[in-house]
Amino acid sequence: MTTFSKSQNGYGGEAALVERIRKDPTYKRRFEIVADQAGRLVGYGLLSNVIIENENQSKTGLCLAPMAVIASHQRQGIGKQIVTELEHRAALAKFPFISVLGWPDYYGKLGYQRASQFGIKPPFPAPDDTYMIKAIIPNGLSGVQGTVHYLRAFGM
Repeated sequence: MTTFSKSQNGYGGEAALVERIRKDPTYKRRFEIVADQAGRLVGYGLLSNVIIENENQSKTGLCLAPMAVIASHQRQGIGKQIVTELEHRAALAKFPFISVLGWPDYYGKLGYQRASQFGIKPPFPAPDDTYMIKAIIPNGLSGVQGTVHYLRAFGM
């Protein structure tokens, strides 16, 4: 997992986060993807459960975290392939949405929008343009508003 620890953009604890998520009872192996080339790890993505909750309702969806491609293999479409495949798997499982904290330029090209546009907010301070969400099934964000709650594995 040195892909994560050497990233200037990661928080440095992604490998430990993955291990904690894997121990959560909601963990699903099918929502974890490793991209390799010639037996070398070049990319990784993981979806885990989140709940968007307000005083009247709660809705379970997914979040993409962590996701990384090693620097020498970026700009080759590997990250897009990982995200697209994870979205496909989420849709098959009928999860309504995926949230992500990330680069607006990158995730915007993949169809993610500012979560605040839907009345959805993170449980921590984050620049508005970096906290995004995408409906994975038709009407996946219809009527969904509130604060996102992550697994305990995230330490929140």
